Amino acid sequence: MTGTDRSPEVLWRPDPDAAPRIADFARTVGIDPHDYDALWRWSVAEPDAFWRAVWRFFDVPGDGEPSPALADASMPGAVWFPEVRLNYAEAMLRLPGRADDDVVVVARSQSRADVRLTAAQLRDQVARARAGLQRAGVVRGDRVAAYAPNVPETLVLLLAAASLGAVFSSCAPEFGVQSVVDRWKQTEPTVVLAVDGYRYGAKPVDRRGEVADIVDALPSVETLVWLPYLEPGAPAPAIDGTATTTWDELLGEPGELAFERLPFDAPLYVLYSSGTTGLPKPIVHGHGGITLEHLKSLGLHHDFGADDVFFWFSTTGWMMWNLLVSGLLTGSTIVLWDGNPAHPDLGQLWRDADELGVTYFGTSAPFLLQCRKEGIVPREIGDMSTLRGVGSTGAPLPAEGFRWVYDAVGEHVHLQSVSGGTDVCAAFVGASPTVPVYAGEISCRCLGAAVESFDEDGEPVVGSLGELVITGPMPSMPVGFWGDDHGSRYRAAYFEDIEGVWRHGDWITITERGTCTITGRSDATLNRGGVRLGTAEFYTVVESLPEVNDSLVVHLEDDEGGAGTLVLLVSLADPDGTDVEALRTSVARELRTRLSPRHVPDELHVVRALPRTLSGKKLEVPVKKILRGVPADEAATRGALADPSALDEVAAVAASR
Repeated sequence: MTGTDRSPEVLWRPDPDAAPRIADFARTVGIDPHDYDALWRWSVAEPDAFWRAVWRFFDVPGDGEPSPALADASMPGAVWFPEVRLNYAEAMLRLPGRADDDVVVVARSQSRADVRLTAAQLRDQVARARAGLQRAGVVRGDRVAAYAPNVPETLVLLLAAASLGAVFSSCAPEFGVQSVVDRWKQTEPTVVLAVDGYRYGAKPVDRRGEVADIVDALPSVETLVWLPYLEPGAPAPAIDGTATTTWDELLGEPGELAFERLPFDAPLYVLYSSGTTGLPKPIVHGHGGITLEHLKSLGLHHDFGADDVFFWFSTTGWMMWNLLVSGLLTGSTIVLWDGNPAHPDLGQLWRDADELGVTYFGTSAPFLLQCRKEGIVPREIGDMSTLRGVGSTGAPLPAEGFRWVYDAVGEHVHLQSVSGGTDVCAAFVGASPTVPVYAGEISCRCLGAAVESFDEDGEPVVGSLGELVITGPMPSMPVGFWGDDHGSRYRAAYFEDIEGVWRHGDWITITERGTCTITGRSDATLNRGGVRLGTAEFYTVVESLPEVNDSLVVHLEDDEGGAGTLVLLVSLADPDGTDVEALRTSVARELRTRLSPRHVPDELHVVRALPRTLSGKKLEVPVKKILRGVPADEAATRGALADPSALDEVAAVAASR
């Protein structure tokens, strides 16, 4: 089935005189560098040839012949590069195009002064940390964890652990005790790096008690590595049965910068699902899959090289941190930023980007939309001429957000709206420097990602809404879930609904131009009177109203076949100065005229705050359960939320209905 779609406004076009790396790559495989669609189709039709070409284009260090690339295309169970051995840390610390005295890491924090590391200093710190981990008894396969923010120490620990073949994981220090224990009791780390606290804007946050409780609850921990980050000299907690050392002591002795080359699917790190319902899924990613996928993404789609300064706002509890630090694979300088991005105001990140010469500024769609709402104009805050790219993820970015970037940041920037997931630590759909940017649309399907939109009969559709599915394997699909020895949890998570096809759980529309729109989770659809709507479209309308700070909508279906009840929860920008009845009228008018009369909410409830995960995602399904009578603490795990008390707000609404 093919739909017809009218082309929206073009906001950016490729520079015909530019020479991005993706064009060079296309030429090496004999494809017209200006024909992205042909390159994408070849990449998914011939995955063995495509991924071999990626390996050779970036000259990945390793042993063995990178052929075959794909020995078994089963999903799940694909076998990639069975003949090679490599190490992610070795590829990272190669730092192509950078001299020893080049600064490759810049860290800015609200807790301490800036830190800069040259290539030589970074390599030296990794070698020292590696030696320290060996003194602590860490060997290949052991787990090493960090309860630490987006600072150089976390990066150094990741690379040191990876060099040994140990398996890394991290939790941001804003995670509560139970959230951390729920994650790490599954993987049983032997070494934990922890900070005493951090500063969030002007507010100091002490975490010494949480660190003691976390380590005490994890019998596997043999060594606590203490990093006094909030207060230099803060003493480490004394925990029975656990040795304690400081970060300085761990790095106290010089070491050899060596790398154990491992099979392609050897575990590199464990990322965790949000854990809003039940235990978080411990998603294991491999050395080879992450190395290749991040080289493809950052080197081809983002066109990064040794002249780039790469920033993406993230905590260590979100997969975007893992992508950010992988900027080193391309020789880019990476900017690690820790603190409150709205302190003292939303212009701070833009000021820092200007001062630090950032060439690529990555953030979330909600951040960009809030900047728009508050009238932030980055091109008036600083000289944005060095900035060539802006990245957006975490939620769909509507057309208004696209236009704001080009109006307020600059007409020259390449806006890359991307969507993927922790599950693959990558994007399925995104952008390319050889493809135009259309208002409100994701520019293209990513190379090597066989993305389709399936209708209710499991058939691919173009121009109409369908399930986002992946019909062929990607190297960064999980090695598996930790402890899931027979793969049953992994299969149930992605392959249960359609045999041999990855169902991601998002609604997607793929246009005839090859662009895409993501319109929310497919398990949170608004289906009223036969009109099916993704929640992202709903939020675009409601949150455009100046009175609304945040919103969340759920559809409570009628078991007897009626229209059901559409419930809208909103938090207000000015709780004391808003006429709620007037707001109801405004919401109804805007939704009726901009979406459909069927999607005017039956109920509108004002709450102080709405439940979001620590990475900012709205909890639509748990909220729906609470409104149907499920106790709040059964519907969601409080420790996984940015504001756990927001669940009580929803429970109060449920009780009042």
